[in-house]
Amino acid sequence: MPLDDLPDWLPAWCLDHLGGEPADVLFQLQQMSMVFGLRLADGTNVVVKTRADDGRAGSCVAAQARLAKRGFPCARPLTPVVGVGSLAVHAEEFRPGGDVLHGDSPDVAVRYAEVFAQLMAELADVTVAPPLPNPRWVRWDHSDSGVWPAIEFLDEPDQSAVPAFVVDTADRARGRILAAGLPCVLGHADFEAQNLRWHGREVWAVHDWDSLAWQPEAALVGAASGAFASAGPPTLAPIESSEAFLVAYQDIRGRLFTAVEQEIAWAASLWPAAHNARWEALHGDIPVSGNALRAQAAERLRRADA
Repeated sequence: MPLDDLPDWLPAWCLDHLGGEPADVLFQLQQMSMVFGLRLADGTNVVVKTRADDGRAGSCVAAQARLAKRGFPCARPLTPVVGVGSLAVHAEEFRPGGDVLHGDSPDVAVRYAEVFAQLMAELADVTVAPPLPNPRWVRWDHSDSGVWPAIEFLDEPDQSAVPAFVVDTADRARGRILAAGLPCVLGHADFEAQNLRWHGREVWAVHDWDSLAWQPEAALVGAASGAFASAGPPTLAPIESSEAFLVAYQDIRGRLFTAVEQEIAWAASLWPAAHNARWEALHGDIPVSGNALRAQAAERLRRADA
């Protein structure tokens, strides 16, 4: 992206908050947020993230800053969240490098579980306002009518494209999670391979702190146990790998889940996959999550007592 194509407000924002204007654009990405990798006039490389201001960003960045200060492998925020019109904007250090750890075997699952356990332990004493509403792929706690949270661009297409088993799975998983009434904690809700980088066996960076959520611990662990292997189009890990993830997480944290928590973890492992399967159906994408969900839903629902 040429410098001239940056948003009009961004150079002045960088000068005010980072002490220099952009001299070069390293990269530009757009997913849930717009992300700019910039080289400032003094040669410093930074990342500026912008997203619609839904009230979540301040808590997410504050929690990220706490973990970075303690030495957890994540980018260190350089600014707090600043409102720019309807946007929430902040800058963080540029933390490039590292490799994606591919694979969905039980051994790989244990490596991811070790990082997730460390992350959740670090977040346990971080006090921020709950980052609500939760990301849509873990927003089973919504108060909207129907199974899914109200998301305009997902609700507008013809819902008949979504297979009945996807809706049924989401409904049963959601009902089981909500019936338990477990207390909520802060946790990472997009713990996918594509959001982590490794140097050999050591994790180098955990990204996507915009996706912190306020949900029961067992549910967050369950969601991660299903999603950890997603390095491209999201999918659902094999059941034996989710089981290995859940066992390793409890061993590392030194606390066994109760029977109810075990069930909630299995129920929550299904919701992101159902959300992704719905997305695939509505957009005409290859049913990567849909096929995995079709193959695994019955057994995961059995383990969830749903």
